[in-house]
This record gives sequence, structure tokens and C-alpha cells, in this order.
Amino acid sequence: MSIRGTVFAITYDRMMKRAEKTGLATMRGALLANAAGHVLEIGGGTGANLAHYGSPVESLTVTEPEVPMLRRLERRVCDGRPETVVLRAPAEDLPFEDATFDVVVSTLVLCGVDDQPRALREIRRVLRPGGRFLFLEHVRSTDPQLARRQDRLNWLNWLVVCCECNRPTLDTIRYAGFTVAAVDEISLPNAPFFVRPAIIGTATAPSVHQVAPRTHGGPVATGP
Repeated sequence: MSIRGTVFAITYDRMMKRAEKTGLATMRGALLANAAGHVLEIGGGTGANLAHYGSPVESLTVTEPEVPMLRRLERRVCDGRPETVVLRAPAEDLPFEDATFDVVVSTLVLCGVDDQPRALREIRRVLRPGGRFLFLEHVRSTDPQLARRQDRLNWLNWLVVCCECNRPTLDTIRYAGFTVAAVDEISLPNAPFFVRPAIIGTATAPSVHQVAPRTHGGPVATGP
């Protein structure tokens, strides 16, 4: 357990408080209104999404790889949603059988995973055929000038909040075999200019279950 990880977990809710109040919580609610059936959330962090899951959700499983975050997540689950299953697991190696879930949720997670293409292949693997992937993620800007500034400042973002703000996440979702059903470009509230570009949307897994090979690769961000 790293000191950096512990400090990040302790300060995360405080850091995000203003963003949540000025629009991020509303975005979460709009996205998760589409969650139903057997749902998996990856990288649950401190549990910011828990309050937004409604009655159509029959079962909720949340994974989180970092122990300091996991402890805070477990406390929030006990206080507000005790029927939730919480497991320690990285997005790149999910401990579930193929085609287990109706919906997988990822909010502000794919910017921080070690291997984004592999994580998306795992999400696709655990979704049932035709299952839905709900996402709200930082992305590389479509404005070339801003994208170059993201490249220059990406090291700082990684150092401070453990995420890369310039990943071409939507391309990687498509590359993993998903069909993007709906996507909106949004601006994250109360965030530094270089991490504001984001997307919110829904993608669908193939209607016939085919597990993508576990190989590295996929779109990568280009430097300046």
C-alpha cells in the first residue's frame, strides 16, 4: 500500500466535492438511470455512484483495485447499500465468468487503468451478448490545440490525480468490439481546462458472445 495511494483516497471526496455539486453528480445520475438487471461497476473508488442506482438494478457488484479506496467504498456500502458485493480486482483482470452481467459501468476510471485496451476486452468478456457498457470518461480533446496542451500537461495530471487526460478512449471502446449506441461530448465541471474534455454514453457488446484475444494493443494517444 503506497503513501501516495493512501493520501489520494483520503483526499478524493474533498477534491471532487465541488465538481459533484456543480454538475458531475447530475451527469452520474443521468447515466446510471440506464442501469438495470445484473450490474458491475469497475473502479468504484469511494462509492460516488452508489446513490444513483435505482430499483431496476437487481444486483450490484463493484470492483476496486486500490486498498485505501476499497476501505472507503466498503464503509459507504455498509452505510447505504449493504446488499452490494464489493471485490478487490483490477479492471484488466476481472474475476467473473464470461457473459455474467447485463450492464458494466465505468466513470472516470479508464483514464487511470494500466492497460486500457485490456480493461475494455475484460468488460466485453463479462457482458452478456447485447449487454450495455455505460461510461463517463476523460478523453483526448478533438481540438488539436487543446490536445497538444493535454499532452504537455499529462505528466502533472498523472502525478496529482493518477490519471491520463489525453487517452483516445472512445476509439479504444470501438476497437474492443463495442458498438457505440449514444455518446455526447461534455465538459467536466470545476476541472482544470486540460481535463475538462469528456464523453458520456452507452455502448453495446456484440450480440453473439465472442471473447477478444488477450493481447496488448489498440489506439494510443499521440504526443505533440
